[in-house]
Amino acid sequence: MFRARELSICTTTEVSFRLSFSSRISCWKTTHAARVSGQKPEYRTSSHTIVSRYDLILIVGVVDASGVSVQRFMTELNRVNTTHHYALQLSTRLGRNRYKEQFLFVYRDDVVDLIDCYQYEDNQENDMDVFAREPYILYFKPRNTVLKDLVLIPVHTTPCDSEKELDELYEVFLAAKHKWKTDHIMILGDFKADGVYVSKKDMKEIRIRCDKNFHWLIGDDVDTTATTTNDHTFDRIVVYGEDMLGTIVPNSAKPFNFHKEFAMTEEMALRVSDHYPVEVELRGAPPFWMATSLQRRANVDTPQASVNSAVTGTLQDDMLKLQKENLLLEREKLQLQISLLKQQLATLK
Repeated sequence: MFRARELSICTTTEVSFRLSFSSRISCWKTTHAARVSGQKPEYRTSSHTIVSRYDLILIVGVVDASGVSVQRFMTELNRVNTTHHYALQLSTRLGRNRYKEQFLFVYRDDVVDLIDCYQYEDNQENDMDVFAREPYILYFKPRNTVLKDLVLIPVHTTPCDSEKELDELYEVFLAAKHKWKTDHIMILGDFKADGVYVSKKDMKEIRIRCDKNFHWLIGDDVDTTATTTNDHTFDRIVVYGEDMLGTIVPNSAKPFNFHKEFAMTEEMALRVSDHYPVEVELRGAPPFWMATSLQRRANVDTPQASVNSAVTGTLQDDMLKLQKENLLLEREKLQLQISLLKQQLATLK
C-alpha cells in the first residue's frame, strides 16, 4: 500500500502534510571521513532520518571492506522504521587501485521490487577503461507508480576524468536500454558536473547533455554541497524521454538541505556528509482500494441521491485511511527527530 507522505513539520505542535500518492527517489554521496554506514551514533541517527525519507535511495562513496558497517546501518534503519521494511543491494568493491568504493541501493521492499541487476563492463579498445567505478545498474518494478518498470544507473565520477566518464554514460544508457527493452531510465549520483571538474564548454560535448531526449532535473544553479565555501552542483538526476519526464512530480527535483532542516552547524553537517541528497518524486497510481472505489462509483446506476450518498461514504472511508497512514508516518518522523535531538544534547554535556 502506498503511503500519503508528509510535507514538513513546522513546529512541535503544528504539522503540515499533503495527501498524495508518489514515490520519492534519491541519491546521496557520503564522505570518506563520515561514511553513512560507519559514523558516530549521533550522526548515524541523522543518516537514518535522511534515508527514511525515501522509498529508494542510492548511496555512493561507501567504503566498507568487511560489510559489517553496512549491515549494522541497515539493522538500525529497520529498527527505527515501523511502517516499512528496507532491503539493500550492494555492488562489489570498485576501483582501479587499493582505494575502492561500493554503490549501495536501499529500498522499501513493500513499495518496489528488485527484478535484476547488471554490473556494466567497461570494455574499451587497448584495455583503456573509462570508468574508475563502473556503474552497477538495477532494474526495478515499482508497485504503485505510473511506471511499470524503472532502471537506475548510478554515477560517481573521479575528479580527473569527470567529463570523459559523463560522456561514456551514453554507452551505459544504450546497454541498459537494450538489456531490459525499456526507456524508463534514470541516471543519478555524484557527477561532479561543475566547478573545476567540468566546464560549461565541456558540458556541451557530453552526449547525455547535448541530446535533448535527456532531461537534467537538477539545474546548474542549484547548490548540492553542504559546505558554505562553494555552491557547486555536483549531484544530478537525469531521466530519458518525454514519457519518463511526464512521470515526474513538478518541482519535486531538489536537494534536501539537512543542514537547515535539522538546525545543524556547518561542522555538524559536514560530519554527516559534504553533499546534500538530491531527490525527485514519481507520480503514483492510486492504491488498489482507491482504484476499486473509483471503479465501483463509475459503475453505479441509481438515482442521483443514492449516487451522492455512496460517493460521500466511500470518500470518507478513503480519507480516514489516508489520515491514519499520515499519523503513523508523523509519529515515526517525530521519534526520529527526538532521537536526533537527544544525541545532539548528549554531545554538548
